[in-house]
Amino acid sequence: MTIWEACQKLTSEGTSFVMVTMTGVRGSAPQDIGAKMLVTKDGLFYGTVGGGKVEMASIKKSQEILKGEQSPPESVVWNLQKDIGMSCGGEVVMLFEHHHQSNWPIVIFGAGHVAQALTRILSKLNCSVTCVDSREEWVAKLEGVKGIHHPTPKEMVKEFSPHCYFMSMTMGHAHDVPILHEIAKHAPDCPYIGVIGSDVKGIKIKKELKDLGVSDEFLKKLRVPMGLPIGTNQPYEIAISIVAELLQVRDAALEKT
Repeated sequence: MTIWEACQKLTSEGTSFVMVTMTGVRGSAPQDIGAKMLVTKDGLFYGTVGGGKVEMASIKKSQEILKGEQSPPESVVWNLQKDIGMSCGGEVVMLFEHHHQSNWPIVIFGAGHVAQALTRILSKLNCSVTCVDSREEWVAKLEGVKGIHHPTPKEMVKEFSPHCYFMSMTMGHAHDVPILHEIAKHAPDCPYIGVIGSDVKGIKIKKELKDLGVSDEFLKKLRVPMGLPIGTNQPYEIAISIVAELLQVRDAALEKT
């Protein structure tokens, strides 16, 4: 795995990281100019800027950066003796670049035609998207988002944050209901819960969920059909209507904070 593939992996997983690059050296130094490493909140993820104390100091600074919001690149000059406590008598210049990932997490159950269109659009926005499906061949078609193949998608619900935006776009309401029931138990206060389908499908799903003991509060927020009432039934037009509704809900929530 190259450093750029490592960057892509972290980005696709929605993991914030700092890229550290040694951009200057005077005297003795533990690595060459251009050495890079990637640091997450858990520590060193990839690469090295020389190991030892200079690397430990770089990791510590990176983790401090990751505690905040998006920040501009920062260049730091360290005297290896005075600032780092090394026996080397040189200086290094380290560039810290903060790659902050979105805190707008979206989870889609179902990877069919509309989900394929929807994920391609969402992959261009500042959000982190995960799509779960029991059909391995459909998961393999996803582009730009994290795909998960699981034989029983409802079992994946508890793996996600209750603050995610959830959508169910499975093969039919018989598959939607078990997933929605799990979401209602795990994330009753999630900011968005929607299902693709018709008004009639919505009535049937809500009745079945009510019979399963799902609260009226959750049923009121359940959007079936999801998406704004615009466009045709062409998959990308449906996807655009859903994205528009997601943005509407997200922006309304931001205004309240």
